[in-house]
Amino acid sequence: MLSKIARLCVGVTFGFVTFCSHVWADSFELKKVAEGVYVHHGQHQDIDDGYQGDICNLGVVIGRDAIAVIDSGGSKHTGEQLLQAIRRISKLPVRYVINTHVHPDHIYGNAAFQGEPVHFVGHEKLANTMLLRKEQYEKLNASLLGDAGKASSTIPPDTAVHGQLSLDLGDRVLQLQSQSVAHTHTDLTVLDSKTNTLFTGDLLFAQRTPVVEGDIKGLIAVLDKLNQSQYALIVPGHGQESADQKTIIGDELRYLNLLLADVRSNIKKGISMEQTMDTAAESERKKWLLFEIANRRNVNVIYPQLEWE
Repeated sequence: MLSKIARLCVGVTFGFVTFCSHVWADSFELKKVAEGVYVHHGQHQDIDDGYQGDICNLGVVIGRDAIAVIDSGGSKHTGEQLLQAIRRISKLPVRYVINTHVHPDHIYGNAAFQGEPVHFVGHEKLANTMLLRKEQYEKLNASLLGDAGKASSTIPPDTAVHGQLSLDLGDRVLQLQSQSVAHTHTDLTVLDSKTNTLFTGDLLFAQRTPVVEGDIKGLIAVLDKLNQSQYALIVPGHGQESADQKTIIGDELRYLNLLLADVRSNIKKGISMEQTMDTAAESERKKWLLFEIANRRNVNVIYPQLEWE
């Protein structure tokens, strides 16, 4: 059932709708976090447990002339819900759909935007990586989501970010920056210059245990670099946005540095990877959601890498 504020947003003119702080479309919420900037918060579910294609944060930035979407969700259906919610806010064209990295929960909503006059934008390595993982990811989506997964085709970017790229939405410029190997090897950040709001993709998690696929040392280095600038608001790939930069970045750095130190120490002591999965970063367990699952996976990724240091 729509809340009172949602009924109000739906019932009034377009000019007023843009000032509503929340918009619902079929229970799909967009939250206004800054002027012209909206976020849909995904659910804290693991991809192997109750996954419905809606677990990451999705961003919407509205300029004078056009709209940019930052990550589109894990299925065409999620992308359609996002587009419907956008249309309750603005009739401007969606000009850009930006994918912050390759993981399926962030890219498979792209299919919902094919009818728009849109460019799909991503890291210079994203298109090739999406095509390399196409069969694997589409099988996974079909297995987890059924018909919704089968309808979620792979739509790679047509616009690549080599280093930096600026996108003008009309009186609003987005600064895109490709990153070195960190969470993945396809990571991209998006800065809305007008509000100084940074979208980090999965370089940054809040509340939910951070995930490493690429290189933990690279991820720590990227976060340290991001922390050298000051942002009015940071929107992570998962979890709540925050104006408290020291805490949101600091919490993840604390976990990653402890995890790195513990795994290195266990390797030096000859402690196996399986044993390390049970003990690494143990003091962080109660500070993060889905810790048991995600932390074990992180050890599984970084232990073999660190053996070769």
